[in-house]
Amino acid sequence: MQHQLAIYDMDKTITRVATYPGFLRHAALRLAPWRLILLPFVGLSVLAYSLRLIDRQRLKEINQHLMLGPHTRKSELATVVTSFAEKTLATNVHPGAFDAIAADRAAGRRLVMATASYRLYVEAIADQLGFDALIATNSLIGLDDRVIARVDGENCYGPAKLRMILAWMDAQGISRDQAHIRFYSDHASDAPVLEWADEPFAVNAHDRLRRMAKQRGWTIVDWGD
Repeated sequence: MQHQLAIYDMDKTITRVATYPGFLRHAALRLAPWRLILLPFVGLSVLAYSLRLIDRQRLKEINQHLMLGPHTRKSELATVVTSFAEKTLATNVHPGAFDAIAADRAAGRRLVMATASYRLYVEAIADQLGFDALIATNSLIGLDDRVIARVDGENCYGPAKLRMILAWMDAQGISRDQAHIRFYSDHASDAPVLEWADEPFAVNAHDRLRRMAKQRGWTIVDWGD
C-alpha cells in the first residue's frame, strides 16, 4: 500500500506571521493581563537568543514562564486556545494555504502538520484546518493537569523535526518506501525534511531558502494575498 502524505510546516508557511508570540499575548491578556508588563523581559530573552546565549527551546520556556507563569492548568487554557485558533484562521492564514490544503485533501493525501510550535495550542488550529495528524513540540504536563513551562522531549525544529516525523511514521506503521511525501515549508531550517521529501515545496520562502530551492530544483510557491 502506498501512503500519500502531505506534510505542512505552520508558522509563516500556512500563517502570515509566527503564532507563538501572538498566542502568549492572547493568553496573558485573558488570564493575567498584568503579565503584559513583563514584555520587555521577553525582548531581553529574544536578544539573548540572538546572541546565542540560549537556544530556541530555552527561549520558548522562558517566554512561556513570563507570559503564562511557571505552570497553568490545562483546563484554564481551553477557551483561550479555542479563541486563538478561531482568530488565527480568521486573520492569519495565507489564502493560498487554504487552497493547497483543500487540493491535497481532494487528492486523497493524508494531511499532517509538523511544526515547532506547541501542541498545546496548535492542535486546535490543526483541527479547524482539517488536518489528520499533528507533530509538534510537546509541553510538560503534570499529573495534576498543570502545563509546566518546560518542553517535553525535543523542540520540533531543524533536524529534530525530521526525527519526530520518522518516529510518527513508525508509530503509524508507515515505512519510508511505502510513502510518497510532499513537504511544505517557508524556512531553510527545514532543509533536512525538504531534502528527504519526494516533493519539496519552498513556500513564501525567505532569501536563504529561495536560493537553496533554486539550486536544488525544489518547487517555489507563494501563498500570499
